[in-house]
Amino acid sequence: MTAADTKKRRAIAALALCGGAVVAIVVLTVVLSNNVVYFRTVSEAVAERKSDGNRRFRIAGEVVPGSVEETASGVRFEITDGKKTALVVHRGDPPSLFKPGAPVVCEGRWGPNAAFDSDRIMIRHGNEYKPPEVDSGGAFAPIAAGAVTVA
Repeated sequence: MTAADTKKRRAIAALALCGGAVVAIVVLTVVLSNNVVYFRTVSEAVAERKSDGNRRFRIAGEVVPGSVEETASGVRFEITDGKKTALVVHRGDPPSLFKPGAPVVCEGRWGPNAAFDSDRIMIRHGNEYKPPEVDSGGAFAPIAAGAVTVA
């Protein structure tokens, strides 16, 4: 085997590796783009209802007080962003923090009855954790400086 043959094989191997990388990137891009779920406010979702067709997305708003109604297969309620309101028909049990006035994000698509058909509800909540106050009954009273305790 000559030096020219070795260079030729290395070039072919490098091109094959680059081609494989390009194919892998294209496949990953297509697969990941199919899994993207868009996020919209109620106003945006209502404005784009006709163009959305059967596309899956997330809609965010606050549950309208007095609109929550349990159904045989889940719950029916309205959400608003303060400007527009949308009817949501959810299949399944809502999360435990679900209540009127709660900020929610619902995932699904527009249904044939002009309502948003949801199969997933996520509750938006604050990110600050405050532990509950516990009365220790003096069991953990502070020890005076320099004091020694023996158990």
